[in-house]
Amino acid sequence: MNYKPLLTVILISLLVFLIWQLPYFGFIQYPLLLLGTWFHEMGHGLTALFLGGKFYYLEIYENGGGVAYSSVTGSYLNYSIARALTSAGGLFGPAISGALLIAAARNRTTARIALWILLSVMVLSLCIWIHDLLALVILSVFAAILFFIAILRVRNLEVFTVLFLGTQCVLSTYLQTGYLFTKQFQRNGKTLYSDTQMIAEYLPGTYWMWAIFILILTLLLLYKSYAYYLKKK
Repeated sequence: MNYKPLLTVILISLLVFLIWQLPYFGFIQYPLLLLGTWFHEMGHGLTALFLGGKFYYLEIYENGGGVAYSSVTGSYLNYSIARALTSAGGLFGPAISGALLIAAARNRTTARIALWILLSVMVLSLCIWIHDLLALVILSVFAAILFFIAILRVRNLEVFTVLFLGTQCVLSTYLQTGYLFTKQFQRNGKTLYSDTQMIAEYLPGTYWMWAIFILILTLLLLYKSYAYYLKKK
């Protein structure tokens, strides 16, 4: 049995855990936090687009928060369902993206394709949907790093990068557990509903029920994606 893929999974998972638990990695935690916010807000905006609505732009704040300005007016779905799905898109965006990246790492060709797709989406986002300076700087740096890795064409580095970012994306859902179980919060003196509460506003259930559902589904996505990656070729 080839234990190398399993060892790789264990080491990358341990690395992600240590990065977020040890204070020595603060200089890495912050950019990754903002990257997770980008995945989250892109999830909102792209979901609105896919549902026939509009995605105007997104903002990322210094504290790691963010907002995606979008509209589902004109969506081909019922307005309430479209609003609920758009809210859920930000919560599932990182998990789905991460699961796809992890699965793509199983094969050299798909890992390279996933790397270029992610890079392309970042560049597209920089050109169309990002206006604030902080997000422009952070995403530009990540895009430059991914471009450098892509043109090097080193298989192990590509696989490591895709697996690391995929694991980071999926687990970022658990880093925002407090937000998932929050009904409302304050921003600039205004009281705003959380994404889980917005889902509960338009669909049956409470915000904490949706939070539990999202956490379970995220864990399932992580398990399925790693199971596929470790599947004997």
